[in-house]
Amino acid sequence: MQTQEIAETVKPAENTPEIAPALLLPPGTDAPAPGSSCPACSSVSPVRPLVSPGYIYALGQIEPRFPKLSVEKEFAQATGQVETAGLTDRQVLLKALSDPRNRYLSRQLCWVMTISKLDTYILAPRYTTDLDLLVESLRPAPDSGALDAVIGTRGPLAPPDMCNGLTLPIVFFDQLYSFDRHSLLKSIPRPASIKADNFADICAQVLDQIISATDNAGATDEHRALNYMALRDPGLYAQVADCYSRDFALTSTETRPWQLSKSRKIVEIIHTFTHRKDGFVEKYRTRVDVQEEFPFLVSKIAPYYDH
Repeated sequence: MQTQEIAETVKPAENTPEIAPALLLPPGTDAPAPGSSCPACSSVSPVRPLVSPGYIYALGQIEPRFPKLSVEKEFAQATGQVETAGLTDRQVLLKALSDPRNRYLSRQLCWVMTISKLDTYILAPRYTTDLDLLVESLRPAPDSGALDAVIGTRGPLAPPDMCNGLTLPIVFFDQLYSFDRHSLLKSIPRPASIKADNFADICAQVLDQIISATDNAGATDEHRALNYMALRDPGLYAQVADCYSRDFALTSTETRPWQLSKSRKIVEIIHTFTHRKDGFVEKYRTRVDVQEEFPFLVSKIAPYYDH
């Protein structure tokens, strides 16, 4: 099975050369090339270098916020240029920000990522061209099934005046996927032996279990590996479905560094299934490389035996 079958449900950003987020830049300012000066950064007080980047692979929902009253008033004036009769406030926001004339408003807004309904990160595109991805993440109406995946680098805490007092970590994102839960689950290849209705329920349970894992903000190696696996590894869902068909329940998921890897950071994910009648245990493992910003699958799900 190809992992791309799941990935087709999301919208990737354009490939762009990578630039380390060495500076906290003003909204709408591209990061400078290494070794170059940054005249626009003179308005930032202070300029703070990152000591060491932390990678983020987070699943949640993106919400725009007005950082200042003046920005909210400016938005109200801008909406006077578009037809808004019969639209909800959310639809008005989406329509106004989709207008090229109002691109400057996209730069002024504060884009907050919530995880389990908690404000977790403030998002900043590495390149201003990726502002479109933030606008496209908006839905015409609140949708509890909507999901956004953010891949990037964790920066410093935002100053209080950046986002109306929110002092959250800034994430400079390189990739942003926006999709709905139903489409993701529908795209997962179903084993021929499993009924469609049962498989959809199983996939939904597994996805929810990963997303709701304790303190899963997509910042640790273990959580980055879990979130990657949830989006890109259809083998996990097929294995869970097979075990359920044999009356096994998924009783635990354990993550730990793979000790045999010395040159790369690889997380080993071990799933434990327990037979509902006789208590017999089966274990399966998956390995995900998290050395760099973009995780990838090292080995597909396979039986695991305790040594």
